[in-house]
Amino acid sequence: MEEKKIITSKPSIKTNGSANGTANGMNDVELVKYLNTKYKELKKEVAKVIVGQDAIIDQIITAILSKGHCLLVGVPGLAKTLLVKTLSEALELKFSRIQFTPDLMPSDIVGTEILEDDRQAGTKKFKFIQGPVFANMVLADEINRTPPKTQSALLEAMQEHKVTAAGNTYTLDEPFFVLATQNPIEHEGTYPLPEAQLDRFMFNIWLDYPSQSEEIDIIKYTTSMYQPEVNIALKKDEIIMLQELVKRVPVADNVIEYTVNLVNKTRPGGASAPKYIKDWLEWGAGPRASQYLILGAKTNAILSGRFSPEIDDIKKAAKPVLRHRLITNFNAEADNIKTTDIIEKLLKE
Repeated sequence: MEEKKIITSKPSIKTNGSANGTANGMNDVELVKYLNTKYKELKKEVAKVIVGQDAIIDQIITAILSKGHCLLVGVPGLAKTLLVKTLSEALELKFSRIQFTPDLMPSDIVGTEILEDDRQAGTKKFKFIQGPVFANMVLADEINRTPPKTQSALLEAMQEHKVTAAGNTYTLDEPFFVLATQNPIEHEGTYPLPEAQLDRFMFNIWLDYPSQSEEIDIIKYTTSMYQPEVNIALKKDEIIMLQELVKRVPVADNVIEYTVNLVNKTRPGGASAPKYIKDWLEWGAGPRASQYLILGAKTNAILSGRFSPEIDDIKKAAKPVLRHRLITNFNAEADNIKTTDIIEKLLKE
């Protein structure tokens, strides 16, 4: 049997303008440099409003360029909502906020039909009124405060970028992202997110408290007359163009094999799963985790000015991609083991 070859060298992005170029004539190598310039501009604009949180902003931008959705988990007052709104302004995207409450209905998200008079025909007809999901950047605020029935109204939109209402299917405007927030310390009146919906989030991002120096700056800015003006760093068409660039980034076979092997090891029933995985996990990550790890690594590579991802890029994306896809069992809870501990143990091997 012929031995399978593993590519260990990093392939480079093509520079053929006619094959990989865009409408403005830039080839892929030039687009990577252009992205790096715009990336710095974007972070500069966001920093006018948001103090610190550099790693969080990097992860959200990575998800946006990878066509992924984010679940932001943090205690109240960490500017989760403000961060999303500021990004939408800097990216010239239509922003929509949905406040999730126990009495929220699916029609409050997707939209509803109303009966109106057709004066010309002298009859009545139904007209569809679009809901807040018809936007480019949708903020699902405190998403775990509404029942699963309403949470599931986002499933089709997140996966297919389409919405079905009253037997008709409507295509959402591109680019489309859902950034949901969740409070980890308050469980009164909350509902756990279904696993099917959790799996549709590319990243699960945990926000921590600001440092003392950052908090001093926050107090100075927010208790004064300081009113920042956020300028547009990237436009809608440019975001779509850069999303296509991410898809074209080549990945070496050994990086893909490392990624698939890492995800396979999280599955307790798999032959390659270590003993501690079988002891601590009820369920592991699915194929979507491998896809998002590769997309996150691709985006991280070109944001760093490199033309192909390395294994370190996979490791960098591992925690936000895997932490909400691993379901621990009673043994892990008894041993005080969290999903992040398991991910760190896997990455060290």
